Amino acid sequence: MNYKHIFLLFCIVTFSACTKTFYNTKIEGKQINISDSLELSQQIEDFIKPYRAHVNKNLDSVLAYAVDTYSKRDGNYNTAIGNMMADAVYEESNPIFKTRTGDDIDFVLLNHGGIRAIISKGNVTIRTAYEVMPFENSVVVVKLKGAQVKELIDYLVNAKRAHPISKLNIVLDAEGRFKSAGLNGQPLDFDKTYNVATNDYLYNGGDRMNFFQTNQGVQVLDYKIRNVLIDYFTKIDTLSPVRDNRFIQLKN
Repeated sequence: MNYKHIFLLFCIVTFSACTKTFYNTKIEGKQINISDSLELSQQIEDFIKPYRAHVNKNLDSVLAYAVDTYSKRDGNYNTAIGNMMADAVYEESNPIFKTRTGDDIDFVLLNHGGIRAIISKGNVTIRTAYEVMPFENSVVVVKLKGAQVKELIDYLVNAKRAHPISKLNIVLDAEGRFKSAGLNGQPLDFDKTYNVATNDYLYNGGDRMNFFQTNQGVQVLDYKIRNVLIDYFTKIDTLSPVRDNRFIQLKN
């Protein structure tokens, strides 16, 4: 057998081995408990320390002052913290939307569950914004016909939760039934089309807000809700949101 034959035989064997199919027949694993009993690596700690200090210094930068503690549980239909968040989305997002489209945002709808922490009385920092909104949700503006706006209102009435809204006013009667809805002091016209600012989670059907899926267009602002809060906090000196009549139930 000459060298050419040997080389050819080597190639055939190698190719056959490479094309052979292998299957996993058994996978084993075990749990490794992690606790403070594990020994600290001083080398790793020394490497991380300056980066941790820099991040913490940035997160603890004071942006504003809260005159009270605000929780999403401080109201049945609207809360001070929810009102603040919805208003912040309107105030910070509307100029961007208007520059791009020439139109205004008509109203804002966010979700009660998206508020993930209280705002404590005292200094409001960048860390505060991350705690209240730890998710990567961004602002989108959805163009809805009146029929879908009516679905939106019905959803809020039946949800009986303080989903944050801004510029929209909803009134229930003493029995909790829908009575009226208005926008900037005028009754909603369900024959019109409205620009509704929300977050991408709700736009994609989160919290079963499926009415956003039937729309006349969407404008993605590439503006995270967290950054909305940071920009809003930066512009104000004192944070003092209140509960108001944007979503109320009348008494007997």
